[in-house]
Amino acid sequence: MQDDAPGPGPEDDRSTDRAPAVPTAPAAPAAPTARRARATRADPGTGNPADAPAGIPADIPVDGAPASGIPALTEAEAREIATEAESVISEIATVVEGKREVAQTSLLVLLAGGHLLIEDIPGVGKTMLAKSLAAALGAKRHRIQFTPDLLPGDVTGASIFNQATSEFEFRPGAVFTQILLADEINRASPKTQSALLEAMEERQVSVDGTTYELEEPFMVVATANPVEMEGTYRLPEAQRDRFLAQTSMGYPVQSAETRMLAAQAGPVPVGDRDVLDAVRTRTTPERIAAHVRAVRRVHASEVILDYVVRLAAATRSHPQVTLGASPRAAVHLVRAAKAHAVLDGRTFVDPEDVRSVIMPVWRHRMHLTPQALSRGASAGELVDQVLRNTSQT
Repeated sequence: MQDDAPGPGPEDDRSTDRAPAVPTAPAAPAAPTARRARATRADPGTGNPADAPAGIPADIPVDGAPASGIPALTEAEAREIATEAESVISEIATVVEGKREVAQTSLLVLLAGGHLLIEDIPGVGKTMLAKSLAAALGAKRHRIQFTPDLLPGDVTGASIFNQATSEFEFRPGAVFTQILLADEINRASPKTQSALLEAMEERQVSVDGTTYELEEPFMVVATANPVEMEGTYRLPEAQRDRFLAQTSMGYPVQSAETRMLAAQAGPVPVGDRDVLDAVRTRTTPERIAAHVRAVRRVHASEVILDYVVRLAAATRSHPQVTLGASPRAAVHLVRAAKAHAVLDGRTFVDPEDVRSVIMPVWRHRMHLTPQALSRGASAGELVDQVLRNTSQT
């Protein structure tokens, strides 16, 4: 699964590959519209109703139930989301052989409303994973090949003077899409990398005093080569903290690699350009956007929220850590735990959900002391220590 093909030339810094169209999906607008007033949504996980929501065991406190007026996620809704997610994961697995766990992580991050950072060596399928995800979702996708000469305007867009009308017109950049593949993000300068910050955090882009909303769902799948490789820049801490999860592909097992060779080196069906054209669309962007909102209605009790807070505090006070989990990291952990519960068909979060997702959600945020690094300690080991030393209640 080779993903280090030559990038586009200076005249075409981004490609606009598109997944197979979904018959029921409405046509995409020609250009983004300026931001409209948005109603403030109550944050799920707050409130204190008298009765526990349906599907939550009686021994789980209800202090974190959804706020009044927002119904709790039903078991039927949870099963529907889990079934649809499973079909997407299985479809991705037909292209990215032997990496079902990584495919599941990508779906979890999407349902949690986050962004995914994939750090690994070239040629192990990072780009193929992002493209197959967009194809299985039926979502629009853009690809930006990050290079040292890439400018922030190439990412966000810029205002261009139209001589015919004598006015400036906004030309949207590649970020105006649903699944954005930021390929080799750490080959661009930190200034260009930072062009994604507003889009990732607020789902909007501000150019020349005007704010434009991005479509839903919106997810950045960024690939990065190891920092030891030539021509790479380390991602700023503010950028890394905005990725909900970080993962790596690794080499496939022998049997999976054999199947991959047969599929990608074999004949291409008539009418297809590559193996991605055979990916079947399993859902629609509109349904995924609704599922993302539904996941926020998963019940997280006060006990779970307190557990996450104590885990975050333990990383901040750890003697081998200079920069622990931020409040944003705690929010991301709760959202990821909710998505993990839904993928299991449940309407509530239990401590095992937190423990299952904490490694990919927090590992890339830990900054170790020089002494810890000199002893060969890793961020994953420290997160594991925090898990072992922090009680669930």
